Amino acid sequence: MIRKLHCILRLQGAVSQTLYRQRTPTIFSRNYATNEDNANSDSKSSSSNNNNARRAGAAGSSKSLPAIRNPFAAAQEKTKNTYLTMVEIFEERDVHRRNHVEFIYAALKHMPDFGVEHDLEVYKALINVMPKGKFIPTNVFQSEFMHFPKQQQCIIDLLEQMEDYGVMPDYEMEAMLLNVFGKKGHPLRKYWRMMYWMPKFKNLSPWPLPDQVPDDTLEIAKLAVERMCTVDLRSKVNVFETKELKDSLDDTWIVSGMSPEQSKLLKEHSPQKALYIEGPFHIWIRNRRINYFTLRADADAEFLSQLDERQLDEDDVSKIGVPFFGRPPPRRHNQLGKVRSVHQQDDGTIFAICATGTSTKDSLLSWIRLLELHGFATLGEIPVLFRFTSTVPAKAEEIAGPSNVPARTSDTNSNKEHSDINS
Repeated sequence: MIRKLHCILRLQGAVSQTLYRQRTPTIFSRNYATNEDNANSDSKSSSSNNNNARRAGAAGSSKSLPAIRNPFAAAQEKTKNTYLTMVEIFEERDVHRRNHVEFIYAALKHMPDFGVEHDLEVYKALINVMPKGKFIPTNVFQSEFMHFPKQQQCIIDLLEQMEDYGVMPDYEMEAMLLNVFGKKGHPLRKYWRMMYWMPKFKNLSPWPLPDQVPDDTLEIAKLAVERMCTVDLRSKVNVFETKELKDSLDDTWIVSGMSPEQSKLLKEHSPQKALYIEGPFHIWIRNRRINYFTLRADADAEFLSQLDERQLDEDDVSKIGVPFFGRPPPRRHNQLGKVRSVHQQDDGTIFAICATGTSTKDSLLSWIRLLELHGFATLGEIPVLFRFTSTVPAKAEEIAGPSNVPARTSDTNSNKEHSDINS
């Protein structure tokens, strides 16, 4: 009986408390209403209606406004110091750091505008914006089912942007991710995968580039021509200036690449067969694009017909002769006779490649004349044709005029223009 009385008393107390909570707002509102002046009730009712209308209008207009202001878009000075200063201001503005995910996404979007997309220090500063210790999973279900998905996906996108721009993280970033998301967080797993694969691919390219690619277009053109000339290790890269020619219109540089084998083929080329300047083709040096041109001729069908059909390809790994039981290795069939070089392909013979500062027709004519002055006197007797495979840049229109610039693939004989310049 005593237990039943206790239960009834507790139930009655809980009901009375709920009733009191439900009544208190109405009581307070009534008291607030009764304490008001009754003299100006009509004017106050009209003003309250106006205030309600203003609040409704403000609520409707707030839907079209952004949640937070984007300081990166309004910045006038686009430098690294300005970028880091805005990040520090956001960190000191609020202890709780509200809207930190939106701030990080806005910062990632405007990184190229400030030129900091390749800077590891800036990525660390953005990770440091995240609150520490709040997003660490406490059990296996939270760790596997990606608890706090919005924050974790934000940092994963940051790491993916680092991967896209080729920025390799360091061990300090691992400690920062460990303090924010814990040992079982998904961003830390992404970091471990990056640290496994990125060092493997960093030095895998046979054409290594400096960490800071030079901004000078001439230096980038040298790197591009040297990379393409590695097909023949004896190739030499020369830099010419069009100032050496009196009648040259373009005042620019020309980076030319040619090997001794190509020089021999060009000297032995028949004057009755035309040469072709083709291009511009594109080669990428990291994030910089360089236009280059080739000097080539049609394939020598007579020479290709004299080659031994049983010639073996050294790079064909599908036919590897392995001797068994003391048998001698198979005899090579291409040890005697004519063997074509790597520059003599089935579609043509490549004599040289070049990259110019303006990629115009006049600069290419200057290239031919400079080759003629440096040991290839027979070029003055050989017809040279142009084959532009893409639209010539606007610089060509400024020099040669829009009517003289071919916009599509075309063949134009340059003997007449060549003789005019020589005269």
